[in-house]
Amino acid sequence: MLQTLPEDEIKELVKTSNLTHIAFIMDGNRRWAKERNLPSMMGHKKGVEALKKVVKAAHKFGIKYLTMYAFSTENWNRKKEEVDFLMNLLANTIKNELNELFDNGVKLSFIGNLSALNKNLQNILYDAVEKTKNNKGVNLQIAINYGARDEIVHAVNNIIKSGVREINAETFEQFLYTKNLPSPDLLIRTGGEMRVSNYLLWQIAYSEFYITKKYWPEFDEEALIDSIKEFSERQRRYGR
Repeated sequence: MLQTLPEDEIKELVKTSNLTHIAFIMDGNRRWAKERNLPSMMGHKKGVEALKKVVKAAHKFGIKYLTMYAFSTENWNRKKEEVDFLMNLLANTIKNELNELFDNGVKLSFIGNLSALNKNLQNILYDAVEKTKNNKGVNLQIAINYGARDEIVHAVNNIIKSGVREINAETFEQFLYTKNLPSPDLLIRTGGEMRVSNYLLWQIAYSEFYITKKYWPEFDEEALIDSIKEFSERQRRYGR
């Protein structure tokens, strides 16, 4: 772990490095549980606790946007028992934490093909978006049934339906799930894997990558500080 800095210095690093948006691939819940001889479901529950810690830390340090990869289009291939557990965990977490999120000024949104989710879960998500839409704190985007290739195909189909004949990058972005969000400045992947796993392929064109071997349930405020410090020492050239 890198040397811990005082809170004011971390906030200044965030400000001077223009760190506005961090995207996360929250990997390692199952491996964390397996190493402790626990069922994978316990890893997912601990992952929710890690998410809460990161949101609070992001607010403290002045990071405006967080996008979290919660469930991919490929995750449907997992055992039905685990998929059902994840969907119930998501629904219960949103219901149980919504008031606290609201009180802390968090603005919630969800990206992905939500139409494939069951109606009860869809209603829970839409209610959370509606309740928090005027909040001015951290913008928390949760990617559910999300895949970047699926997003791009979805965008192309909607462009065709719209009748637009010529497009540029700016036009194309308006048809993505993330049309109202800035591109991530930093992509953090936990669990040590060195791949992007079909996540935000368009949006991370110039994002900085930070890979940690920590499993997601182990990621906390100190781990976020380490990533912020390393990001602040990078030079972003954008091809120049």
